Amino acid sequence: MRKLLVLLVLATGVGLAQVSIGIRIGPPPPPRVYAVPQSPGPDFVWIDGYWYPDGHKYKWHAGYWTRPPYGGARWVGPRHDGERFFDGYWDGDHGRRDHDHHWDHDHDRDYGRDHDRDRH
Repeated sequence: MRKLLVLLVLATGVGLAQVSIGIRIGPPPPPRVYAVPQSPGPDFVWIDGYWYPDGHKYKWHAGYWTRPPYGGARWVGPRHDGERFFDGYWDGDHGRRDHDHHWDHDHDRDYGRDHDRDRH
């Protein structure tokens, strides 16, 4: 009986423990220098290029013109605080919208993605 009680206490402790695994690859390289192309229209916002973590290395995301996911949204660029990388995102009155790199093939990328939030 005592053995069972010890196992139960250990199992409960393990169940409540939090495990965090992270990969440290250091800060990203300096941003690339390039000319910003002409805007495709008045509703578009330029997003500067940036490095983002991809496994054990950084990958360059070229700058691009896009329309915000909803009116009044503003882009908060990605950053590295010396220890961790924080992804860029859109923020505003309708809340935060993360940029999904799967949208990069689409010219509008982030525009109209406001409805995607309800699916998660």
